[in-house]
Amino acid sequence: MTDNFLSLNSDTVWGILLRFVINLGFLFILIRVVYFRYTKKEKFLFTFFLMGIIIFFICSMLREVKIDLGMALGLFAIFAILRFRTRNFSVKDMAYIFTTIGISVINSFNMLFFPFVGVLMINSIIVLSAFILEEYLLRNSFSKHTIIYDNLELLKPGRGNKLLKDLSDRTGRDILRIKIQKIDYKRETAELDIFFKE
Repeated sequence: MTDNFLSLNSDTVWGILLRFVINLGFLFILIRVVYFRYTKKEKFLFTFFLMGIIIFFICSMLREVKIDLGMALGLFAIFAILRFRTRNFSVKDMAYIFTTIGISVINSFNMLFFPFVGVLMINSIIVLSAFILEEYLLRNSFSKHTIIYDNLELLKPGRGNKLLKDLSDRTGRDILRIKIQKIDYKRETAELDIFFKE
């Protein structure tokens, strides 16, 4: 590493800071605008932002500072061990963690060797993909609830519409799909999974 690497007069430092501003902007859109809008998990905002910021600076420094490969891999292994031992994350949260890391690594690359517009396009595609997938999930996901149902007559074939109407009237929800789990003929009840939109 050269002596003037951390000097504010160094072109390298200003390049890193410019890329950092871009990185922070896209992290904000991904985490605060897209992720928080659809999950409402405020507790992970701090984690995602800080992870993205730290990974960005580590990757930026790795390009400028000569560092042993084992040490570089060890730095990233620390994230895996710390995170992932403390609490269980959902699959969607894991996808956002990976996306946060990916955006930060992409933005840490030196833009002298890659067109500035290209970096903005790649970031935009990633964020837009997350938004489109969230919208798709929102429109095609159902809530599930298990109930005990007492009218076995409506469980017979050909009475699906009447069954849906009866369950919708009883629950006050627009039931879209039903799955029969088990039927108890002695008690004349059935255990049903009902699917509806929130």
